[in-house]
Amino acid sequence: MTTLEDYLEKNTDRIDRVIHRYFGDVHGDLFRASAHLLLAGGKRLRPAVVILAADAVRKGNSDDLIPAALALELTHNFTLIHDDIMDGDAARRGVPTVHTVWDEPTAILAGDVLYAKAFEFICLSDAGEAAKIRAVKMLARTCAEICEGQSMDMAFERRDDVSEAEYLEMVSKKTGVLYGASAAIGGILAGATTVQADALYLFGVNSGVAFQIQDDLIDLLASTEKSGKDRASDIREGKQTLIAIKAREKGIDLAPYRRALTGAEIDDLIARLQDAGIAEEVRAVAVERAGVAKQALSVLQDSEEKRLLAEIADYFIARGN
Repeated sequence: MTTLEDYLEKNTDRIDRVIHRYFGDVHGDLFRASAHLLLAGGKRLRPAVVILAADAVRKGNSDDLIPAALALELTHNFTLIHDDIMDGDAARRGVPTVHTVWDEPTAILAGDVLYAKAFEFICLSDAGEAAKIRAVKMLARTCAEICEGQSMDMAFERRDDVSEAEYLEMVSKKTGVLYGASAAIGGILAGATTVQADALYLFGVNSGVAFQIQDDLIDLLASTEKSGKDRASDIREGKQTLIAIKAREKGIDLAPYRRALTGAEIDDLIARLQDAGIAEEVRAVAVERAGVAKQALSVLQDSEEKRLLAEIADYFIARGN
């Protein structure tokens, strides 16, 4: 029986080979900039979801859909390039960000190149024309929703009254819908029924929400070595995460922590939040969303791919533990 770890490792190798085939020897600053983060690596989780969903619907179909799997990775990377510009980040995946190597106008255009290429690669998949039209429509809608989610996230930083429902809507759009599209597009191109495609989308969105909530916990609780970020950076930057929302509801004022903090101050903050049960409550929301995701898969026939999809939802909430 294939373990999820083995599957993801093999899938990463598979997608990396395709990326190097198409983007490893590009010419000109713009196309080198567009390939920069792609060639820096990554876990290739969204392509894995595309391929697993396709094989869960129709076994052995995924080889025909590698271009679609790549399309979802291109979409993810286009959002990363633009996010890094908006956040002013200097590094990602262990390399300088695109806008710091080149400049902001080039980085914007590099992201746009990946956005356009994503639709081209969807169309290169070996699938029916009607299915490809459905997939392209879903990817277009997803990109618009990601932009809306990013806009909401930025707007939330200027507020101190964001509700849990608003946060979950934002996360669904910023993170969840791309996993939803990954699963549904894989299924659609493999011949999924409407019921199956809807279920795969529900699986992906809820998995993505669980993924982001776990990310918030990792930011707070994990060491810098594990998370790759400074501890409690979300709180220091005033981000309206579910942790911050639940802290406010319990009367814990996080405003004094919006500054550079010592290790002792961070430890004290974590202790306060854990004593109030906030980490447990936030973790419970992530677990609940992962459960909803796995339940959505019940419409599919049992298979190794269905099992691995369910394990991905569990993997998303086990990271950093």
